Amino acid sequence: MTQTLALEMAVQDPAGVRIAAEVGATRVELATALSLGGLTPSPATLELAVEAAGPGGPEVHVLIRPRGGGFHFTEDELAVSERDVRRAIGAGAAGVVIGALDADGALDVDAMARLRDAAGGASVTLHRAIDVTADPVATLLAARALGLRRVLTSGGASAAIDGIDTLRALVAAAEGEIEIMAGSGVDAATAPALAAIGVDALHFSAKRTVHESGGVRMGSASDGLGGYEVTDLDIAREICAALGR
Repeated sequence: MTQTLALEMAVQDPAGVRIAAEVGATRVELATALSLGGLTPSPATLELAVEAAGPGGPEVHVLIRPRGGGFHFTEDELAVSERDVRRAIGAGAAGVVIGALDADGALDVDAMARLRDAAGGASVTLHRAIDVTADPVATLLAARALGLRRVLTSGGASAAIDGIDTLRALVAAAEGEIEIMAGSGVDAATAPALAAIGVDALHFSAKRTVHESGGVRMGSASDGLGGYEVTDLDIAREICAALGR
C-alpha cells in the first residue's frame, strides 16, 4: 500500500458525502440508484452534496448515466448526458464520470470526446463500461489518448478482487499517465490486497440495505415496497481501518 492511495466513495445523498468527509475520502462519486450500477443524480441532490462537501471536504464527481442497462446510447440519450455534464460542472462538481460504447461493444471515442468536451476541462473518469469491453487494456489506452483523468474498473470481473490480474495489467499499461481506480465489491477483506498492486485509488460504497415491507407493489423490479441503500459509517470505517487509515 502507498500513502498516496486515494479513496473514493460512491454515495447517493448529502448524508453519504458527510460520511465520506468523516473518514477522510478524497472524492465521492455522486449517483442515484446504486442498485442499478448508478444513474445521474437530480440537480437538487447535486447542489446539496456540494454544500455538504464544503470547501475542505471531498471532491464531488457526478456519475452521468441516463438509464440502466448497457452503455450503447441513442442520440437522445447522449444529448441528455451532454447537458447533464454541463449542468453538473456548472453546479460546482469537480468532475464527471462517464462511459459510452459503440454498437460493437468498444469504447465510443466520438461520444466520449463529446462528453469530455462538455466538461470544459474538468476531471473526467471513465467508469466501469471498460469492464464489459472485450479488451480492457485497449480500452484504457483509448481513454488515455482521450486525455481522461482516470478509469474506474474491476478488471473485467464482477468484483475487483477477482479481476486483480487484469488490474495489474492496467496499472502497467497506464504508465502513470492515467489513474487506475479499482472498484466493485471492495470491502475491508479485499481492500489491502487491491491497494498493494499499485492502483492509484480505491472506490467503494460502504452501503447497507434498509428493507421495508408493504402489500402494494411499487414497480416491476420490486417486491412490495422493497428496500433502499444507504451509506454506512461503520462499514466505511472498517475499510479505512483495514488500509491503516
